[in-house]
Amino acid sequence: MAKTIPVIEIDGRTGEGGGQLVRIACALAAVASQPVRITNVRGGRGGGGGLKSQHVTAIQYLAKATAADVSGLSVGSQKVEFHPQLRPSDLTSRNIKIEADSPAASTMLIFQAVFPFLLLAGNGKGDPIRLEISGGTNVSFSLSFEYLDQVLLPTLQDAFGIRVERKLISRGWSLGKQQRGKVQFRFTPLKRGEPLRLREEGDVYGGDGPQLSVSDVEAIDVTMIVPAEMHDSLEEALRETLATLFGDVEVEFRLKEDSGADSRIYVLLVAHAREGKVRWGKDVLRSMPKKPRDKGKGGQSNPSALSQSISNDVAKKLYEEVNYGGVVDEHLQDQLVIFQALAEGRTSFPRTTAKDDLEQSMAKLAMNGKMPSVAIRGCRRRRLARSTNSESPLDPTIRRVVRHPAPCVPQLMLRRAHSLTSPAGMESTGPGLTGMVSTCCKSDSSLEASSVNCCGSVGETASQDRACRLAPTPSGVDGLGNRSHLTSIGD
Repeated sequence: MAKTIPVIEIDGRTGEGGGQLVRIACALAAVASQPVRITNVRGGRGGGGGLKSQHVTAIQYLAKATAADVSGLSVGSQKVEFHPQLRPSDLTSRNIKIEADSPAASTMLIFQAVFPFLLLAGNGKGDPIRLEISGGTNVSFSLSFEYLDQVLLPTLQDAFGIRVERKLISRGWSLGKQQRGKVQFRFTPLKRGEPLRLREEGDVYGGDGPQLSVSDVEAIDVTMIVPAEMHDSLEEALRETLATLFGDVEVEFRLKEDSGADSRIYVLLVAHAREGKVRWGKDVLRSMPKKPRDKGKGGQSNPSALSQSISNDVAKKLYEEVNYGGVVDEHLQDQLVIFQALAEGRTSFPRTTAKDDLEQSMAKLAMNGKMPSVAIRGCRRRRLARSTNSESPLDPTIRRVVRHPAPCVPQLMLRRAHSLTSPAGMESTGPGLTGMVSTCCKSDSSLEASSVNCCGSVGETASQDRACRLAPTPSGVDGLGNRSHLTSIGD
């Protein structure tokens, strides 16, 4: 008789209580064939919280792919329960189309929820997966296609060797008249038995990371998708502002596109370090004011004034981000956490060296008999602070809100009741988690980072002075080894 797998219950108000908890929980549940129940969904958000269209769309696909039993899957639902039955390697389809009910539902956040499962869905033949998602590509409180294309996916390739071809077929906006967009992806899942691991064990991703600053920036790429009448004024404003902040760095206008409407203004800046393939991104999504302010009071009544305002805003945020001294920006750090949890060995993506700003993510393995536990814990903390190393030449007295995102991800514990044999065998009694090793999370109090360092195999007794977590070995979870308007992690 098959064992009943205990359901993990997660309070959706944990941490910042947003949509990232829902996406990570359901993605890992699908990967590990682990039932999960989420209550108080997005309880930390205004407007009553609950599932949004992009959450429903992503979970619907994962439910179909895993033959899951699901309840509470509707927009606005405060509680959702997800019981997957099939593993990633059971997936047979190689051509997948996902269409959100709402044209404003973020295609990028849907991709974020389903990609870990698909990455581990190797069929033994090396066949690639073609994925098409319809919905929004430039959506408030979500990463854009441009951010995913220029920041997230290049970093996944540099850090983990994950190669994803992507193509924007049409653009979809949440501002102005809603318009459905379409994005296509093509990638080859990991082979069965192939672990996800760092491409290079080095100072950038495997160690404590280099100490970087504005002086290390070599080039800045600019993407402008704005009304045509703003192109010249915005380019001029950005060149001047970036020169003031970053000095003599190469500025390349990678894309200049007419957004076709005053309600659609999108700008992305991506800074590149001289060494280590490090990149930081900051962007802004705005609309032109409907009612121009009084010109005599410094209002934004023309494209030039608005261009200067946008330029100052996004460039200063990029300047501050780079001066954190880390190897990722705050939103990229959020988006890499799930891949760190799935990867073998130690990964570290530090972002700051300020000890009093620290909110260290934790990953723990509780070895209590037959119950291994995976925990990714964290929170988002805000405080008013005076910047000591990020003062902007445009405003040297700037006081700002310091945001501490995941790896302070919402608390997420995936537990499986399995009997593990000796480390030599490393097999479980049921489907799902198999061949796991315990790895040590060495917390460096000087770094805000998600850091995991390999320290032994299941069966070792974890010492009291170290926290451990589960990480896949080559025989892992059938796929774990058989394996905002600003750019935001999203709601």
